[in-house]
Amino acid sequence: MKRVVTWAFYAVGALAIAYLALYAYAMFSGQPIVPGDPIRIFRKPDAPSYS
Repeated sequence: MKRVVTWAFYAVGALAIAYLALYAYAMFSGQPIVPGDPIRIFRKPDAPSYS
């Protein structure tokens, strides 16, 4: 049981670090974060829009 709690603690910590890394990338990439906009992390700016 103690091992499961330890791994759960590590998983939550890893998730928090991943979230902070994504937030830092979004802040330093230069694109403003607007609620409701789709996330376009890997999209080229000059790519055609198919929607």
